[in-house]
Amino acid sequence: MINFKIAEPQTIDQVTSLLSEKKEKYYLMAGGTDLLGEIKDEIIEPEVVMDLKSIPNLSYIKKEREGVRIGVLTTVAELADNPLIKQDYPGLHEAALSVATPQLRNVGTIGGNLCQRPRCWYYRDAQVVCRKKGGSRCYATRGKNKYHAIFGGGVCHIVHPSDLAPALISLDSEISISTPKGDKTVSLADFYTLPRENVRKENILNPGEVVREIKIPLAKSGEKSTYYKIKERGGWDFAIASAAVKGTVSGGGFKDIKIVLGGVAPVPWRLEKAEKQVKGKKASEKLLKQAAREALKDARAMTENGYKKELVEAVIYRAAMSLG
Repeated sequence: MINFKIAEPQTIDQVTSLLSEKKEKYYLMAGGTDLLGEIKDEIIEPEVVMDLKSIPNLSYIKKEREGVRIGVLTTVAELADNPLIKQDYPGLHEAALSVATPQLRNVGTIGGNLCQRPRCWYYRDAQVVCRKKGGSRCYATRGKNKYHAIFGGGVCHIVHPSDLAPALISLDSEISISTPKGDKTVSLADFYTLPRENVRKENILNPGEVVREIKIPLAKSGEKSTYYKIKERGGWDFAIASAAVKGTVSGGGFKDIKIVLGGVAPVPWRLEKAEKQVKGKKASEKLLKQAAREALKDARAMTENGYKKELVEAVIYRAAMSLG
């Protein structure tokens, strides 16, 4: 590991000012669970690491008239343990509990989880210069691709590793971003970008910008949410396939439903085709699996990850049926 300096900014404005200088080797650290891994693996070589935890008042969960506000430095453990989250947003609660281990949940933050880099072994190998690192090839295309994307890949077949992102997108969350010109708010669904838009990035953050807060609309009466995750290791692991589902069931049917997948695409992947097929109809295994199969017509499996199609059917069925 190379030597680097630690900066301890006291305000978000100081962070955006330093970042806006476009110094490529300035990196942000929240909990550090992902960033330090990249440094140890020699994927990045920072000159300065800015520790956001030196900034006060960025860890909170507040319910207000228009919704719930969550500070970017709120830990995943705090999110999982919060009574308000448990009661009003059970899907988010389940997603938070599924993240890593208790030790890592106590350190990792919601902002870090949403902005973490891909776990692709080609990207994480310091000896491999793949497209995401400026090369000309995605080695997963003809290589070891068991854990890679079946949706939205193309030039790069990473999957986004966040458990919180699909759950928050299913809840219609927004993300507040601080910039040198002031704050802006965008839909969390619009925060993420596919590799074909910019293979070097996973989100819309520009130099000088930093995530400040997540906003969730108030839960509606009768609305339920859940998160179901399939992983390879029983103890803890990243999702091979997961589904965050929010909806309202009335008279045995789906009055409203929203389905967002994790572990199968470079971004949290919404299944609007499946939603349209299910909405207004009586919940059943046959209906949900038919809807999943229709959505899977857009999937492009590679040599080793075709099994994910069956897992998508399974997570959609189990998550959606638990709303009833």
